[in-house]
Amino acid sequence: MHTKLLLTGGTIDKNYNEFNGELNFIETHMPELLAVGRDRADISVQQLMMKDSLDMTDEDREIIVKACKTTSASKIVITHGTDTMVETAIKLAHEHMDKTIVLVGAMIPYVFKHSDAPFNMGFALATAQIKTTGVYIAMNGTVFDYDKVIKNRELAEFQSI
Repeated sequence: MHTKLLLTGGTIDKNYNEFNGELNFIETHMPELLAVGRDRADISVQQLMMKDSLDMTDEDREIIVKACKTTSASKIVITHGTDTMVETAIKLAHEHMDKTIVLVGAMIPYVFKHSDAPFNMGFALATAQIKTTGVYIAMNGTVFDYDKVIKNRELAEFQSI
């Protein structure tokens, strides 16, 4: 079962700049993350962009939609920043694609000790393999329907609504 992994950035792929203390993007960590997780699934990776989701535009979301529509894969996982992940999920759901689409991110960058990135990524890949057609968010060990989830910023976790 082939899965397409679309990379858009977000905290999961951020680096720490030791000179100014800021988080930024250099290159994706996904090949390393998948290797460390001993991934053996049939996955192809496509980097669409490297953006903080707060900087995403309608045009960026159109790029994501187009990538989902044009891939032959029926199982898609999208790395995404958590701040506007739900907005992108809604946009994808309104396209009514006959595919299983799972958005995933991290609260702590992969490069930091105790990051939630490896667990979240493995969980999202498994979710894409077992869920039926639809758009989902896989965070905090829970699968959420795209229209029944919020990010609770105070608790730094996703919750059902």
